[in-house]
Amino acid sequence: MDSSSEQNTSYDLALKILIIGDSGVGKTSLVLSFTSKYTEYSARTIGVDFKIKYLTVGGKRLKLTIWDTAGQERFRTLITSYYRAAQGILLVYDVTRKETFTNLSDVWTKEIDLYSTNKNCIKMLVGNKVDKESERAVSREEGIELAKQLGCLFYECSAKTKENVDQCFHELALKIMTLPGLEKEGSNVVEEGSKVVKLGGGGGNSGSGGGGGGGGGCGGGGGRRRSGCS
Repeated sequence: MDSSSEQNTSYDLALKILIIGDSGVGKTSLVLSFTSKYTEYSARTIGVDFKIKYLTVGGKRLKLTIWDTAGQERFRTLITSYYRAAQGILLVYDVTRKETFTNLSDVWTKEIDLYSTNKNCIKMLVGNKVDKESERAVSREEGIELAKQLGCLFYECSAKTKENVDQCFHELALKIMTLPGLEKEGSNVVEEGSKVVKLGGGGGNSGSGGGGGGGGGCGGGGGRRRSGCS
């Protein structure tokens, strides 16, 4: 994968990626690790923030607009419109907090069913904070099984060490590109979405720089292999 210079802003395809999950699972840390630099103590996202990343996948130059959403329930009504035309969705949980895992099926997949306009969007379960192996409450096998049930790709990664972070986004983009209809549907929508004023965030700006919040990192224990289940 070529994550070449951000100075080159030309691209062949624009993809809209949405990141959802409970508050504090490390969504913003994941975005920061991919687009710029991991921060140990990032403020929690208020509403919605977004970052842009250019990279080359499968011989095509891509512009990824990555929408980082707040996990708190009080912001749910504010972020529902951002599901519109998302071609890829990362459902992030904290492997040390079982409730964030069960909420993927109890809460977040239901949100996708209600608000996503791309019923065939590519979904990926991401187990975060596996560097805290001694505190693990969700096994890798449980993650793989849920991903299979939900028809999702699956990764465990580390926002803190960057292990598997690039691979998550690369794999998601590559999968989107195998579905031509899905690939085309979001391009114009992303350009529209980039004009939306973000609702807030912990100092995040659009572009390839820093992000809002989400907190926490995740690490390598058990996260070296991935399972695709879509």
